Amino acid sequence: MLTMKVLKSNWPAVVLLVVVAMVTLQEIISYEKHKTGMPHEPADSTWIAPSLYTDQITKGKEREMIIYGEELIAHTGSYFGPKGSVLHISNGMNCQNCHLDAGRKPWGNNFGAVYSTYPKLRQRSGTIEDVYQRVNDCFERSLNGKPIDTSSREMQAIYTYLKWLDKDVPKGKKPYGSGLEKLPFLDRAASTENGKQVYLNKCQSCHGAHGEGQLSPDGFTYAIPPLWGAHSYNDGAGLYRLSGFASFVKNNMPFHQASHQNPVLSLEEAWDVAAFVNSQPRPHKDQHSDWPDEAKKPIDFPFGPYADPFSKQQHKFGPFKPIEMWKTITYRTH
Repeated sequence: MLTMKVLKSNWPAVVLLVVVAMVTLQEIISYEKHKTGMPHEPADSTWIAPSLYTDQITKGKEREMIIYGEELIAHTGSYFGPKGSVLHISNGMNCQNCHLDAGRKPWGNNFGAVYSTYPKLRQRSGTIEDVYQRVNDCFERSLNGKPIDTSSREMQAIYTYLKWLDKDVPKGKKPYGSGLEKLPFLDRAASTENGKQVYLNKCQSCHGAHGEGQLSPDGFTYAIPPLWGAHSYNDGAGLYRLSGFASFVKNNMPFHQASHQNPVLSLEEAWDVAAFVNSQPRPHKDQHSDWPDEAKKPIDFPFGPYADPFSKQQHKFGPFKPIEMWKTITYRTH
């Protein structure tokens, strides 16, 4: 009874103590999660890549392979470029030229949903593909090179890195902020003329007057990637489609200036500069086996034949909304 009287007479202090205890407990839990490498759950649920600085669980050979895999993504040209230390099979670009911050940047064409969603059916090949095929796809298209041996130390390191990046992503899930943002289509075709002005004003200072990029001090890898020409991605790469390129630059360019939250380019500028860059000369890849089901071809895939009545020109530059509407109506009624 005496205890109850004491509690009642001092109830404000008791409540305060309870609140302090709960806050302290929450801080301890948060610290333990941070200490063991468990990612924070951000307010907007945007995917955040794990960090080896806070991951105290992954050790030994696995940790070494993750570090090597990240290095291969960040400096691919040093290992597989024209003077690569492992093989000479690519154009000298780095994977992270297109997958920013070694595939860790939200909306930067990151790897937040690679390991979590593969193996899967890819309509481009019409087959079930695994992570190894996905990686080699990039080697053959974006790096305009040749595939690497799936049993090699380098491929295994890349695989281990991709797996680790998705360690907190449930299998089959694609977290918010992974890959690229899907941009709305314009009401008009993308303009190469407008895009040229955007390029001159906001891209040329880094990528060069002729889209040649900037070589690293070593003289054979790229600090800033070429956007067209013999050493750029070929026309089979994902960024050759306007939707991919427009999304990439809208969320990330100019480099170190733009972000998903604070873009520099307008929606129109992003689509137009995508049209300009992807109308410039670049290596060609034989794609006669791509998209075996013509009805599954993306709206902005610029190579026929097509299952719809629209021209190759419209499939490349738009306007895309009429194609989208046709597909919606046609396949809804079948």
